[in-house]
Amino acid sequence: MVQLLLAIIYLAFISLGLPDSLLGSAWPVMHTQLQVPLSYAGIVSMIIAFGTVISSLQSDRMTLKFGTGRVTAVSVGMTALALFGFSISTRFWMLCLWAVPYGLGAGSVDASLNNYVALHYESRHMSWLHCMWGVGASVGPYIMGYTLTHGGMWNRGYRIIALMQVVMTMILFFSLPLWKERKDAPAAPGEEPRKPMALADVLRMKGAKEVMLCFFCYCAVESTTGLWASSFLNLTRGIAEETAAGYASMFFIGITLGRAVSGFLTIRLDDTQMVRLGEALVLAGIVILFIPAGAHLSLAGLILIGLGCAPIYPCIIHSTPAHFGEDKSQAVIGVQMASAYIGTMLMPPLFGLLAGAFSVSLYPVYLLILLALMAFMHERLNQVTE
Repeated sequence: MVQLLLAIIYLAFISLGLPDSLLGSAWPVMHTQLQVPLSYAGIVSMIIAFGTVISSLQSDRMTLKFGTGRVTAVSVGMTALALFGFSISTRFWMLCLWAVPYGLGAGSVDASLNNYVALHYESRHMSWLHCMWGVGASVGPYIMGYTLTHGGMWNRGYRIIALMQVVMTMILFFSLPLWKERKDAPAAPGEEPRKPMALADVLRMKGAKEVMLCFFCYCAVESTTGLWASSFLNLTRGIAEETAAGYASMFFIGITLGRAVSGFLTIRLDDTQMVRLGEALVLAGIVILFIPAGAHLSLAGLILIGLGCAPIYPCIIHSTPAHFGEDKSQAVIGVQMASAYIGTMLMPPLFGLLAGAFSVSLYPVYLLILLALMAFMHERLNQVTE
């Protein structure tokens, strides 16, 4: 039964990744048909991100009340409904409306599922599960692209992913008896059941601010690298646009393959060692980007950054119960997820402003500053939670 549940969780992580790249892959067609500017994709993504922040902060309360299994099933169901809503949208305001349940569902399932895996499974499974997210994030655009190139509308691509999410929702509901919920564990004699932690209580914990900044910086590095890699290669290295786009995709392939390999490395290395190894690889990749050499060297730098990013996110999450205690890990992971989404939401646009005001050649400098702050905060986290 334990292995069956693990297989279902793997499927859930694939379903988490499926919709994440759909908007970007379909928007060149969507904005034309909806008759809105290209920049309006940012409005939809901001609404989704805001919803994920809100639901992540509520994950402790929801998980204590309903359990991880139910929260996961309902959240995936919400994303399925939202994706179906996208598929029937004919006006831009309709996309904005359906983006609300999309974000709320994504944030809840992300925080609850990550905490459940951190509590009940080894670190290698956390790395492999996040590798499965990468698989889902890669399959989603492929399905959309296949639909568009074979005469279908973007609506059909969203509808296909929505149907896949409906199937996943049904599997999750049927699997509810398999979930071992913390909330069902009896309290010790004379001890009252734990109540949800308020945000202020989480922030007062030793190491909470450090881990929040660590997550903020990590997701800022990952999202900024992915969004601006192609522009950096094209404008500063003179690489053709189509070639630069292909090179940029190697960063995401590096993350996905890196997480597959990280799962095996965690058998010998602990979470802290894996994070430090990842930071060292990211640093090496950034240093290579400083070198004004040929395209292949820049490609190697992006791949190294992707490989370095691979273990950081899953290993910090997996170490959360050890740093803060199993009874507080859900609340802390919820805050971590919120910090991650805020970093993803704010820092790539900030670099865009800097690149516009100065130069896109600041790309490796920007990444280096974020990496330095992340590494410092991770070491502080280890010190204050020993």
